[in-house]
Amino acid sequence: MTLYDLVVPGLDERTDPRYRISDIRAADPLGADAVLAALPAMNADADTAALTVALRALVPDPDLAAEWSVVDALAAMRDLGILLGSLKRHGIQPVAAVPEVLPVLELLGRRTDMVPRDTVHHYTTWNPSGPRCRSYTGHRMEAHLQEAVRMSFPALVSALDACGRIARLEPYDPGFALALDRTAHHVQSVVDAIDLTVAEVTPEYFARTLRPYFEEIDVDGRSYLGPAAAQVPLWLVDLTLWQCDRSDPAYDTFLTDSLPYALPSWRAFHARHHGGVSAVSKLSAALSWESGQRLPAELAASARSLARVLRILKSFRARHITLARKAYDEELRLYEEGSGGAPVALLRTVLDLTRDNETLVRRSFA
Repeated sequence: MTLYDLVVPGLDERTDPRYRISDIRAADPLGADAVLAALPAMNADADTAALTVALRALVPDPDLAAEWSVVDALAAMRDLGILLGSLKRHGIQPVAAVPEVLPVLELLGRRTDMVPRDTVHHYTTWNPSGPRCRSYTGHRMEAHLQEAVRMSFPALVSALDACGRIARLEPYDPGFALALDRTAHHVQSVVDAIDLTVAEVTPEYFARTLRPYFEEIDVDGRSYLGPAAAQVPLWLVDLTLWQCDRSDPAYDTFLTDSLPYALPSWRAFHARHHGGVSAVSKLSAALSWESGQRLPAELAASARSLARVLRILKSFRARHITLARKAYDEELRLYEEGSGGAPVALLRTVLDLTRDNETLVRRSFA
């Protein structure tokens, strides 16, 4: 057990099997441990023949896979997925090279109610740490990047619980500020995660070595993105705090494209709150009714708490755009867009939107 497992005790006890993190990490339904231990060496040698043989050897019988639990299906997709990304990195469309994997990918996608390939959650949260970690390169920087996402996952799950409560309350309710404070506490994890990334992962390593493994692949005539940080649900926090009614068309399009890669419960969360009234809009409406010099205590507390969580989001995004600009600098980059399919310019848009909303809220009680 590591520190991030202690952030939200009881995550494994939730009813959704996708939160049974320790069980998924322990699972090895394909018997892939030995094969994947050799994966970094295959990638270092660009040995596409060995990678193809490894993928073919791990493809299970579809009838057997149909009997697996969601936990085993997620682990199987994790292990097939890292081979898919490895082959594509070396110029091979994996499904074309190993056609028998196609029905299995489709089956596992249906069984887990997710896209028919691996996502950032397979690559990080559901990936064992230590000797059994599935890794493209085996480099310590890759391990740090995986850990950065792992450490934020439990806290973001709890942040969504708090955001759901915010959506049900009004700013005059004392619970509104309390739910915002809880959200701020949990969202701080993404700032800690990006600080770890900045400290331990160089832009050169990410841009030149790791980024090529996150390319999209073709599955039955459709392209699916590889593991991407954009698949972590920070944008669902945005949704309830400001994005659902104070957004930008480019961000809306990006979120629509990202939604299929989310967990089923997160897609349901989006469906419930998309088109609703954001926390910023509710606070603005409440403030418009106040004509006195002094705000009611509950409303002032809500404004301060909302400004605080927006400030944390702004801090994360400022760090993120600095990191992305270095990794996608003209002299360094191999790709125009991030692994989540968005240009760096969109990060600037989201940062500006977050800052504008934070400024609006902060001025309400200055």
